[in-house]
Amino acid sequence: MTSPGTITTLAGSHGALALHRWSAQQPSFVALLAHGYGEHAGRYDHVARRLSDAGGAVYAPDHIGHGRSEGERAHVELLEDIVTDLGTVAKHATAEHPGLPVVLIGHSLGGIVSVRYVQRAVGPVDALVLSGPVIGGNPAITALLDLDPIPDVPLDPAALSRDPAVGAAYAADPLVYHGPFHRESLQTLKDVVATIAAGPGLGDLPTLWIHGELDPLAPLAETRAAFERIGGSNLRQKVYPGALHEIFNETNSDEVLDDVVAFVREAVPAR
Repeated sequence: MTSPGTITTLAGSHGALALHRWSAQQPSFVALLAHGYGEHAGRYDHVARRLSDAGGAVYAPDHIGHGRSEGERAHVELLEDIVTDLGTVAKHATAEHPGLPVVLIGHSLGGIVSVRYVQRAVGPVDALVLSGPVIGGNPAITALLDLDPIPDVPLDPAALSRDPAVGAAYAADPLVYHGPFHRESLQTLKDVVATIAAGPGLGDLPTLWIHGELDPLAPLAETRAAFERIGGSNLRQKVYPGALHEIFNETNSDEVLDDVVAFVREAVPAR
C-alpha cells in the first residue's frame, strides 16, 4: 500500500527546497525523481505512485527556482547546484532508508541533472532511468542565443503529449513557469551538453533510456548521438513510436510506466 504524497522542506544550496515524498509501507528501494525545466515534481504524482506501488520510497524535489522551492524562477544557470541539491536529497533519503538500493529517474532537464549526478559521483545510485533527456541539446532552442533580445517564446504545451488534456493542464498550472528562456540559462544548457559529452561515461551502471520518437524538445537524433559518446556497457533503450516529449504523460503512459517498473525490478531486485 502506498502512503499519500506529502511535501516537506529541505535546506538546499540556495534556500528551501520543496521535497515531495511517497512510499510503500515496506519499501525495497529508494527512487529519486528529477523533473524537467520550468515544471515541478507535483506533476509526477502518478509516476511516484506507480513506483511506490512497486515497493519504492520516492523522493522528488522541486529544483531551485521551480515549483514551491525558493529561488529565481527557471534560472538554470545554477544547474550544477541543482545536481548538488539532488545529492542532498539522496543523503536524506538513504538516511531514512539505510541499505536500500537507489534508483535515479530524470526527465528532460532532469535527465541532464541525473547524468551530471552520475558523472560527478555526487551520491549513491544503483540504476538510472532517463526519460527524454536533453543531454544532446536542442539546436533550435540554443539558436535563440544568437538573437538580441531573446524573443518571448515559452515552451509550447502542444509539444508535451498527444493527449491535449496534458497540454491544457500544463498551461493552467500556476506552479509551472510560463515565461521566456533566460539568456544565462540557455548558455548553461548549451555548455553542459559539451560537459556531458566530455565524460566520464555511464560505465556498467544499469541504465534505461526511454524516448518519444517525435520528441520536439529533446530531439531523438541529438540525444542518440550523446548516448553514443557516454552510453555504458549496461544501457538499454526504447523509443515509443509517435510519442512526443513527456512520455510519462503520453497516451501510452501505462506502457511506459510498466517498462520502467520492470527495469527497476530487474536492476535492483527486492532484498
